[in-house]
Amino acid sequence: FHFDSSRTVCTVMADWGKCLDFGVSIARQVVLDAFEAQKVVSLKTSPADLVTETDQGVENLLISAIKEKYPTHKFIGEESVAAGASPVLTDSPTWIIDPIDGTTNFVHRFPFVAISIAFAVNKQTEFGIVYSCMEDKLYRAQRGKGAFCNDIPLRTSGLEDITKALVVTEIGTERDDLSLSTLTSNIYRLLKIPIHGIRAVGTAAVDMCLVASAGADAYYHVGMHCWDIAASALIVSEAGGVVHDISGGKFDLMSRRVIAASSRTVARGIAQVVEAFPCERDDGLPDADQAIGALTQRDGHWVSNDFLKLPCDKPCGIVIESV
Repeated sequence: FHFDSSRTVCTVMADWGKCLDFGVSIARQVVLDAFEAQKVVSLKTSPADLVTETDQGVENLLISAIKEKYPTHKFIGEESVAAGASPVLTDSPTWIIDPIDGTTNFVHRFPFVAISIAFAVNKQTEFGIVYSCMEDKLYRAQRGKGAFCNDIPLRTSGLEDITKALVVTEIGTERDDLSLSTLTSNIYRLLKIPIHGIRAVGTAAVDMCLVASAGADAYYHVGMHCWDIAASALIVSEAGGVVHDISGGKFDLMSRRVIAASSRTVARGIAQVVEAFPCERDDGLPDADQAIGALTQRDGHWVSNDFLKLPCDKPCGIVIESV
């Protein structure tokens, strides 16, 4: 069974546009009202992975509003997944929602907090919205129709020279030794190219919108989730940028690995120096690329160097006897 994506998207865009704007406006007010208030904070996967009652309230609000209009559509939401829902992307019309991207920012009143909503059919994102609440910036894109911020067309910087690039990334919530050593060594390698600098805003959705609006030239990260970047990946692409896997290969929304850049040249330059650490796919499926990517033969064995290196370049990961 295969959905007629053009008919589905046209129907949704025609019927849902005003309702979605209304839903975002309600969610925006919920976030703004809660921003200065005392928050009830809980932990999810690590001491750095926070959730508030506002995250849950905004997601419930958005999903309820969409379900009322489109009862057969599916949903992948950050807080729903945290509560046990399965984050499997199928061909069915699916809404991918991050109610508050930048929860740690939200908790600390650091003014970069976004609502991210994407709509996918046949596993392809057809339109996306990122609302940067405190900045009052509404980024949006529809496949083949361009990208906009507050109705102003967006274009990436188009930069080709990586030595002149400003790059954004995130620290993430992983705190194990391998993840932290890989993260810091990636920053070291990029700065030694050299590039102009590295920034971390605290929300992947806004990071990628900065690339789309030429505020930054590239974004890379390992460990974010599909709901963090489903909308903003389309916004970058529609603004003339490129979106790849961290290895430089084809982007896979569920892989939790991404490079978004102003040009293929800059994306390639980043892919050549950064490495990934192992992280489970959002859909839980095996990832052959992560299992055996970039193998080197040493002492008669195949060793994975694609992401299992310490800063000293000594392999610390799996040894694969045969491939």
